[in-house]
Amino acid sequence: MSPLPPSPAPSVAAPARPLLPWVRAPRRTLAASLSLGVFAEVLLDRERWGLGFPLMVAALVGALAWLGGREGWQRARPNAWLLAPLGLVSAFVAVRDSSWLLALNVLTAAVLLMLLSHFWAAGRLERLGLTDYASVVLGSAVQTLRYPPALVRDSVDVQGLKAHSRFLGALSRGLLLTLPVLFVFGLLLESADGVFSSTMQRLLSFDLGLDVVVARVVGVAFSACVAAGVLGHALRRRALKELGDAEVTSATPRLGFIEALMLIFAVDALFFVFAAFQVAYLFVGDASSPASGYSFAEYARRGFFELVVVSSLTLALVMALTRWTRRETRVAQTVFRAGTSLMVALTLVILASAMRRLSLYEDAFGYTLLRVHTHVFMVALGAALAWRAVTLWWKQERFAVGAFATALGAVLVLNFLNPEAFIVRHNLARYARTGSLDTEMFYHLSADAVPGLVLADSAVSKDDPWRLAPLLNEHQERLSQGDTVPEWNLSRFLARRALLRAGGWSAPVNP
Repeated sequence: MSPLPPSPAPSVAAPARPLLPWVRAPRRTLAASLSLGVFAEVLLDRERWGLGFPLMVAALVGALAWLGGREGWQRARPNAWLLAPLGLVSAFVAVRDSSWLLALNVLTAAVLLMLLSHFWAAGRLERLGLTDYASVVLGSAVQTLRYPPALVRDSVDVQGLKAHSRFLGALSRGLLLTLPVLFVFGLLLESADGVFSSTMQRLLSFDLGLDVVVARVVGVAFSACVAAGVLGHALRRRALKELGDAEVTSATPRLGFIEALMLIFAVDALFFVFAAFQVAYLFVGDASSPASGYSFAEYARRGFFELVVVSSLTLALVMALTRWTRRETRVAQTVFRAGTSLMVALTLVILASAMRRLSLYEDAFGYTLLRVHTHVFMVALGAALAWRAVTLWWKQERFAVGAFATALGAVLVLNFLNPEAFIVRHNLARYARTGSLDTEMFYHLSADAVPGLVLADSAVSKDDPWRLAPLLNEHQERLSQGDTVPEWNLSRFLARRALLRAGGWSAPVNP
């Protein structure tokens, strides 16, 4: 008798990944999220943002610290320095009135909140690679969408609802039966007696404002979902390995050293020749007039954008060469670092040439918002290039966090600089020298520029066609309605005070 064939081993299916994540202290987190939702509706559902935004960010961070407890704070301490730039950019929402800076500050605060929620429990921000910053921010934003339903799932007693389902069903059916009967009888009795009819009309003649109620509920729900996502993601049970838990692994070099060195020396030679011409003309020679055959505008515009693109591409080239070039000996490493450092140094000269061209243009035609922002961008780009040169010789893996800090620094510099007041101040000084003033762009400035505009108006001759009285009247109209406490903004406060001191305007009454 032949033996029976062995039975196949039972297949064990891999456990399915849960659709909704685990949430720590779900009921407390849900209560905190709902409270933050109400708080956000009170502070941010306004015509203008101001003091309410930093208060909202502070409340969110406070709720995170409360829910995480002392243990959570101990794990978050290595990345707690993110709270400093987060607090600054949030506070500047209540300081600057510029719509450009408002959008930039809110976006920066959102990025910092996503980074803070990712690194609250573990990991180190400085271990991220350059592209990992975008991955962490976007990934955290997507992951936050999973936590609001998880909080509801873990907080609501589904079994208790099932136990009372019979009572809730009977209550619903009773309402469906009662309301139509009351409606019919009410109509009949109202038509039967005039006194009763007039009394009922007075009692029911109120506007529930359902559109406002629905809008408020939707606003609270949306803000609560955002808060629940940030809190839940920060207090999540972390995976075995996430971005920032370990140093970025270096890529496998694929480009030969000789090939890379030929490219580096060729680019260095080209940059050296170009930089020599730029230094000879822009920094040593007479650069008070544009090159022969060009106007100021043509010379600045034609050269400026190309030089900025060259500087950006050089940074990308140095990063790519550092990542992919084989350097198997100490001599090869030293020669590579020296060649790329020279490339960065020459690129800084090219970037200085671009800034010099822009300065020539500004001296001739004045400052605008785009020109001031471009100046700050070029300084930040130069700082990133210089940091790249440093990290070629010391801790290459720290370039990404330095570039991130440079971007944060650029945002803070713009806020401290107050570009609109800077434009008015320097263009007024140029008017004192040349007698020329372009007032058209002043009509696009916010309350940040009003104190400077008041001074400019007093400095311009009364017979001058560049009088700013119509513009100041527009600002008076715009600022005539006072700010509520959540809307309070320092620039708008200083603008109202400057207009009041200029005379002919009464202070607004807060609604």
